[in-house]
Amino acid sequence: MKTVSHLFFLAAIICLGSVNAFVSNNNGLARKSSQLQMTILSANGKKVDFKEGSPLKNACAKLGVKPKYSCKKGDCGSCTVTVGGSRIKACVGKVPPMPRLKSLQEKGLEIKG
Repeated sequence: MKTVSHLFFLAAIICLGSVNAFVSNNNGLARKSSQLQMTILSANGKKVDFKEGSPLKNACAKLGVKPKYSCKKGDCGSCTVTVGGSRIKACVGKVPPMPRLKSLQEKGLEIKG
């Protein structure tokens, strides 16, 4: 009988202790949303803002740059474009983050196809 009461007591402690596991702990404060980071890309005198991490093939299309696509998986490298001096495969690449240099932030990263 003692072991049954001990088990009941132990189960009650475990249940009461885990109740707080489901309670929100943010004290009514809303979580701050991260700022939307944009990158200016330019080609042929045209500048457009793009969301950092968005597909590069969409950015190329909006800027009028037409890379050659062959496999569309990034294996062949025929779609490689130069973005701010770095070579990126347009079919699988993402828009890079905004550069920290103020001169590049104003001009935008140049895309050459």
